[in-house]
Amino acid sequence: MEHNCLNCHLQAIDNYCHNCGQKSSVHRYSIKHFLAHDFVHGVWHVDKGMLFTLKELFTRPGHSIREFIQGKRANYFSFVTLILLILTASSLLEPYVHLKLADLMPEFNKSAMNSFERFATKYPKVLVVVTIPINSLFSFLWFRKAKLNYSENLVLNSYKAAAELTIALVFTIFAIFYTQTKTLAFLYFSIVTPSLYIYGIWFYFQFYSAYGYSKKALVFRSILVILSYSIFQAVLGAVWGMTQKLMH
Repeated sequence: MEHNCLNCHLQAIDNYCHNCGQKSSVHRYSIKHFLAHDFVHGVWHVDKGMLFTLKELFTRPGHSIREFIQGKRANYFSFVTLILLILTASSLLEPYVHLKLADLMPEFNKSAMNSFERFATKYPKVLVVVTIPINSLFSFLWFRKAKLNYSENLVLNSYKAAAELTIALVFTIFAIFYTQTKTLAFLYFSIVTPSLYIYGIWFYFQFYSAYGYSKKALVFRSILVILSYSIFQAVLGAVWGMTQKLMH
C-alpha cells in the first residue's frame, strides 16, 4: 500500500519510509500507548534501549561504543538522555542519603580543601559531566593514531561518564540503607574510586583495540588519559586555591 511519509512527505511503500526510516503506521499518542510502548520499550527492553545500553557498558564497553560511533546505533539509548536520567534519579534520591561525600573525607583533608575542591566534593556527579570535554581532549591527544575527531571523542567519553554515574548511583542507593560512616568511607575509597579508574582503563583499552595499538600501548595510553585528567584537576585546584588566597 502506497502513501506519503508523515515525516518527510516522500512516498512510502513498505512498513518503513526508505528516505528517513520512520514507521509507516503512525498513531496518536495516548497514556496507554506511552506507558505500554514508548516508556517500556525505550527503557526496559534488554535487546535495545536503556537496559541494553547499560548492559553493553558493563560487559563490553569499548567495543560497543566503538560500534555505535561507526554506525551501529539503532539499539542504543541516547547518551544525553541516559546521563540526564541518571542525574535525575540521583537528584531524587539525594534527600534520602544521610551522608554527603564531604562527610567521608578525613578531617585533615577537609581543612586543607579550597573552594574548588569543596565544589568537586559537594557535586561529584556534576563534575563528571562538566569534565567530559576535558577527558575528550586527552583521549583525542593520546590516541591520535586512531584518527577519531574531537566530536567522536566527546561521544565515547559521554558514554563512559554515563557508566561512571551509574556506579555512583549504585553507591548512592546503598548509602540510603546503610549509614555507617566508616564503612561507607571504606567502600567509597577502597572499592568505588578504584573501580572508576579500572573501568576507565578497561573502556579505553577495548575502544581503541581496533586501531592498531599493541596491548602494552593500549594499557599505557589508557592510564595516561586518566592520569592526565588527574594532573589537570590537581593543577586547576592548586591555581584556584592560590587565586582565592591572593583575592583575600
